[in-house]
Amino acid sequence: MTHKLPRMKVLILTLLMAFMELSALPAVFLGQITFKDINPMYFTLMFNFVIALLVCCLCQKFWIKSLKFGLQKSGLFSGLQRFGLPAVIATLAVAITFCIGLAPFDNQPSFWRVLVEGIIYYIGVAVVEEVYLRGLLQNLLEDCFENSKNAALYAILITSFLFGFGHIFGALGQPLGTVICKTVWAMALGVYLGSIYVKTRNLWVPIVLHFVIDLCGIPFCFSTSNQYPQIALVTSLVAFVLLGVYGLLLLKNKD
Repeated sequence: MTHKLPRMKVLILTLLMAFMELSALPAVFLGQITFKDINPMYFTLMFNFVIALLVCCLCQKFWIKSLKFGLQKSGLFSGLQRFGLPAVIATLAVAITFCIGLAPFDNQPSFWRVLVEGIIYYIGVAVVEEVYLRGLLQNLLEDCFENSKNAALYAILITSFLFGFGHIFGALGQPLGTVICKTVWAMALGVYLGSIYVKTRNLWVPIVLHFVIDLCGIPFCFSTSNQYPQIALVTSLVAFVLLGVYGLLLLKNKD
């Protein structure tokens, strides 16, 4: 954990990045880019990711110089080897059930749409969310609870609750059961990713695993439906909650 954080500055930067991600500001005012069959919204969101990360980098360089995320190569591959297999298994299980539930596929997207909406966009999501949730907020909370032996646990639980709550906005318009499930499994994934960050102190590890998990949504590119099939909903809930339990076990293990 980064010690002696300028807490108010870190809090302001965290709130700013969260606001930018949830509102798509300021990129939403800069016009739309159209290309092939890609939804223009994705270009707006990705451009906003770039702006948010640029703001974060500038703040770290000139305003919060003591802030360290752990964005280094050292420990990345060992961390993925040690903690990544459960995420890969869960992602494959969920992706397969999405394919089963959405079949027969009724959409024929271009290669570019799958690349942008199913892969590149989620790279941005993983980087931005892990930077401000784990790199900023979780470090900030752990610093605030520095006098408690459970500082890391408290920080992870609070961050995960907020991570899950934030997913409510992305699930609006879905059935209530879907909203509840997405909120619960986002919280569980927050515990998993937060625990891995604590164990490795390398932010690239949760970033990569966050991206891998998001890849399970690629089947939606081949369907006109935006509704979660029941089999995929249940599988996602079980798989991701188990990842959360695994994260708690990692924290309990002091090794």
